[in-house]
Amino acid sequence: MMDTQSENMFMAETHKVENQPPPLQDYNLYLQDQALREAVAREGAGWAENELNAFGILTGSREMIELGFQANENKPVLYTHDNYGHRIDEVRFHPAYHRLMQISLENGLHSAHWSDPKAGAQVARAAKFYMQSQVDAAHCCPVTMTSAVIPALLQQPEIAEHWIPKILARHYDYRNIPIEQKQGITIGMAMTEKQGGSDVRTNTLRAYPLGSGGPGQAYELVGHKYFVSAPMSDAFLVLAQAPGGLSCFLLPRWRPDGSRNPLQIQRLKNKMGNVANASCETELRGAYAQMVGDEGRGVTTILKMVTMTRFDCMIGSSAGMRQAVAQASHHCAHRTAFGKRLSEQPLMQNVLTDLIIEHEAALALTMRIASALDRSEHSDSEKLLVRIGTAVGKYWICKRTPAHAYEAMECIGGSGVMEDCIMPRLFRESPVNSIWEGSGNVQCLDMLRAMRRNQGSVEIFTAEVQQAAGANKHLDQYVAQLGRELADPADIEYRARGVVEKMALALQGSLLVRYGNPAVADAFCASRLAGRSSGLTYGNLPRAVDCAAIIKRATPVPG
Repeated sequence: MMDTQSENMFMAETHKVENQPPPLQDYNLYLQDQALREAVAREGAGWAENELNAFGILTGSREMIELGFQANENKPVLYTHDNYGHRIDEVRFHPAYHRLMQISLENGLHSAHWSDPKAGAQVARAAKFYMQSQVDAAHCCPVTMTSAVIPALLQQPEIAEHWIPKILARHYDYRNIPIEQKQGITIGMAMTEKQGGSDVRTNTLRAYPLGSGGPGQAYELVGHKYFVSAPMSDAFLVLAQAPGGLSCFLLPRWRPDGSRNPLQIQRLKNKMGNVANASCETELRGAYAQMVGDEGRGVTTILKMVTMTRFDCMIGSSAGMRQAVAQASHHCAHRTAFGKRLSEQPLMQNVLTDLIIEHEAALALTMRIASALDRSEHSDSEKLLVRIGTAVGKYWICKRTPAHAYEAMECIGGSGVMEDCIMPRLFRESPVNSIWEGSGNVQCLDMLRAMRRNQGSVEIFTAEVQQAAGANKHLDQYVAQLGRELADPADIEYRARGVVEKMALALQGSLLVRYGNPAVADAFCASRLAGRSSGLTYGNLPRAVDCAAIIKRATPVPG
């Protein structure tokens, strides 16, 4: 019979845990992102260095990272009625989600660039949004919409005067109460209906004037919205059919008399990604709203908001790439296989370097558009660059992100598929920015529309790219080929994806050659522009790329 001492011996540890990376936490998301720091300096936000450094410490802390996990592990829940049978239409969130929202708003991710629009303000705000998105992308959706509504509301001064001060306030109040009882508020958006999707001109939601009608006046809305983002926002920008055509409206959750506005939530969307944030289907049963902008010009008005949300899609996808690169490079720096660290294995170096190059190209383009936004109020050329560059960048950066997330997951291996790793979340989030706010085809058509309607936009784009002329032979040849494509109008809509892809690659290459790390720029041009595939798979870099230097540059070091 086995004695107790012998029995306990078999219950002891069976092995020592070795060859595993330490947790990637308690590191500075700003200080250890060399590409971000360089972009902030060159695009005019060097004055924000200390503030961004502090925010990098916050967003890289284990406490913040845990908030991101908790918010995504606890989905929002819809309560249509209270326990007495009253209709309440409330979506309730985990405290981690509210804490993330509070941090974002208190740090001005929704408002700093509007409240203090100095040189580099958009760049500094983009850098913060980029870091916060790496913690959790889902809550950034209402932050984006609250930020992006400002240009649209300014089309209706009397409405703007009432709403904008509380939109810009750095205060988060999630309670479902009238805005008069709040210091700060958030804004959502509702464009899509069942029958139309992106074709918003087929919308059937009807707007009935309560008086004479017209801009700034009160209406009642009757109909449905199939996709309402952030349904617990205090108001929504919506499109509805007024007597004079499709128009834009501001739809509050509460009527001016203090009663609940009849926005009845039918159900929450069961999304594969972006799960910490709620989206819903809603019936509007005579809901009070005010017209924003001219009657019949709803698309033009709401596009002032959509342009800004599309730019944030670029930031969010660039952020997803950065977090994927951070996770993969960190893992490979600590994991050994076949006698060497993974980051020293030639084939893994090829893959990691390719992922890093993709991220740095995405970030360079994103931050250049942020800089153009800063200057667009005083420069027609920068305004045109924003117009066409946002369509091109939103298409290409967001479309490249899913394959990028998957490849980074594969670098980590089986552990990268586990839900206690951030990679499954990054992978589920990766298609969202490409599909929302105008899918790939919509972006390509928007680029063609900009070429037709905004005289000089192609010339401004070309001039921007040509600033790198003579610095890289692959880029020069690629730009010449692109020029021939742009000059050929035949079947341009059919060819639009290929044209937009080439525009994105040419602009990314130009920016990297002018301002980027030389090793990254050379590798980008040799791999993307020299007659090779633009990247069906990662890890196909040509010879002579300085992989070790590029990997070292991008690999974070936890504290």
